[in-house]
Amino acid sequence: MDTWTRLMVWMQLADSCGLSTLHQGVQQIWRLLLLCLLCRLFFRLAGVSTMKHVMSALAGVCGLFLFFELHALWVLGLSVFCYLVLLLGRRSRGLGVSAVILLYLLIGELHLIDTVTWHKIRGSQMVVAMKVISLAFDLDRGSLDSLPSPAEFLGYVLFVGTVVFGPWIHFSAYKSAVEGRKLTWSWLQSCSVSLLKSQLCLLVSTCVAPYLFPLFIPIHGTAATQKWLDAYENAVSFHFSNYFVGLLSQGSSMLAGAGFTEDKENIRWDMTVVKPLSVEMPRSMVVVVTTWNIPMSQWLKMYVFKNAMTLGTFPAILVTYTASALLHGLSFHLGAVLLSLGFITYVEHVLRKKLAVVFSACILSRPCRSDCHHRHKQDWCVVLLNLLFSFLTIFHLTYLGSMFDPGTDEQDIEEGYAARHTIHRWSELKWAGHWLVLACWLFYRLIQ
Repeated sequence: MDTWTRLMVWMQLADSCGLSTLHQGVQQIWRLLLLCLLCRLFFRLAGVSTMKHVMSALAGVCGLFLFFELHALWVLGLSVFCYLVLLLGRRSRGLGVSAVILLYLLIGELHLIDTVTWHKIRGSQMVVAMKVISLAFDLDRGSLDSLPSPAEFLGYVLFVGTVVFGPWIHFSAYKSAVEGRKLTWSWLQSCSVSLLKSQLCLLVSTCVAPYLFPLFIPIHGTAATQKWLDAYENAVSFHFSNYFVGLLSQGSSMLAGAGFTEDKENIRWDMTVVKPLSVEMPRSMVVVVTTWNIPMSQWLKMYVFKNAMTLGTFPAILVTYTASALLHGLSFHLGAVLLSLGFITYVEHVLRKKLAVVFSACILSRPCRSDCHHRHKQDWCVVLLNLLFSFLTIFHLTYLGSMFDPGTDEQDIEEGYAARHTIHRWSELKWAGHWLVLACWLFYRLIQ
C-alpha cells in the first residue's frame, strides 16, 4: 500500500469511524458529566451536610437510571442490603460483608437476572461492593469510629462521580469532596484534560488498534507471525478501552469534587486512575497490574492482600487475584487472565529478586531507590536485562490480551466470552505464555 492510498484510507476511517465514535461517546456521557458538575456546585453551597449527602445519593441514582434504566434498581438494592448487613453486624464485619456480597453477586448472576443485563451493571455493582467492604474493614480496624448514617452511606456508595464508571474512592476522600473546595482553573483544567484523553483513547481503541497492521504500521506477517500481530492488535484495543474508562472515571470524579490532595492551603487535583505509558512501555508485569487500575490495586492491597498475608506470600497473591476475579463476575476469560497474572507476577518477582542478588544489579520488578545497595545501577548489562524483562512483559500482555477480540459477535461480548473462545485463542498461540512462565519458574528453582 503506497503512501497516497494509505492517506486516503486514513481519511475514510476518520470520517466513517472517528467522527461517529466521538459523537456517540459525547452523547452517552454528557448528561452524567452535567450531574457531576451540579453535584460539585451544590457541595459549594453552605448548608447542612446531610443535605449534601442526600444530593450526592440522588445525583448518583439519576446517573444510574440514565445508563441502566430500571436495571439500576439492582445496584440500589445492593446498596440498601449492604447497609442493613452492616447495621446488624457487630464483629468481623469485613469478612461477613464480603461473604454476603459475593453470595449476592453469584446468586444474582446465576439465577436472578439474564446474563447480558448483569454484565451491563457489573461495573457499578463492583464499585458499590468495594466501597462497602472497605467501610466494613475500616470499622473492624477502628479507622472509623462508628457506622455512617444512612444519608452518609448512600451518598458515599452512590456518589455520582464514581457510581457508573468508578473508580473506588475511600470514605475519607468522599467526605473531603462533600466539604466543597473552591472552584479553580486547575480543577477545571484537570477535569478537561482527563476527559479529553479519555476520548482520544476511545478513538484509538475503536478506530486505530483494530487496523494497526498494516494500515498504520506497515508490517505484513507470515502465516506463523500473523496470529501474533492480530493478538497484539486485540490487546492494544482492549488496553485503550480500559484507559478510556479509567480516564473518564478520573475526570468525572474530579468534576464531582473528589480526587485531590491538600498540602496546607495548596490543593492539587491529581487523581490518577491509570497510567497508559507504564502499561504500553512496561518495566515489569508487577508495574502493569498496579497501574492498570490504581484505585482497585490499592483496594486489593489494603483489604485483601494484607488480610491474606497470614497464609504466606504466594497464597495471598492467589487469594487477591481470586477476589478480583469474583468481583468481576463469573467470566471464564477474566478469571483465566487474572489467575494467570497471579502466577506471572509472582514468578517474575521472585526471579528478578534472585537475579538482583546474584548480580547485585538494579533489575527488580520495581525501580530501585537512589540509595539502594546494588553495585550495578545503570551499567549496560543492567539496561539490557531490564529491556529483556520489558519485552517479556509485552509478550505476556499480547498473549493475555489476544482473547479480547473486537471482531467477536456482539452477543458473545455482552454475555462474556465463552470458555471455548479463551482456549481457542491460547491454543492458536501454542500456550506460549504459560510455557514461558513455567520455564522462568524452573530457571528460578535451578538458581535457588
